[in-house]
Amino acid sequence: MHKRIEVLDWYADGRPHHVKATIKIFGLVDNESLEYHWGPNWVVWDADDSFQQRGQHVEYNLQRVGVDKTRVRFDITVEPSGPVPAFVVKRASKIVLDAATKGLREQVMGLIGSDMGSDRQK
Repeated sequence: MHKRIEVLDWYADGRPHHVKATIKIFGLVDNESLEYHWGPNWVVWDADDSFQQRGQHVEYNLQRVGVDKTRVRFDITVEPSGPVPAFVVKRASKIVLDAATKGLREQVMGLIGSDMGSDRQK
């Protein structure tokens, strides 16, 4: 899905602020300009207009549930630049959600396997 990512600038804490991304889905390539905003348990990004879309808004919200569980809510709103058949929207939505879930899972499992995550489990 993401073919190239370039962080243009960062916040003082090292998190990305503005990012250029090249994505490919169903053989269609698009170049996105993204602006990220971060909170203690959420991240939001918005995309400027591009060739394939008029806009995009994405949110990840994390909510602790009990001692060792976290509920993740992922919301994405995309406004395509033209009409898109429903079956394409459904399939693209599944691809995006699967990629987002996989990326988050890999990041979390990496933290659990790190020294920091190991210290938390003791």
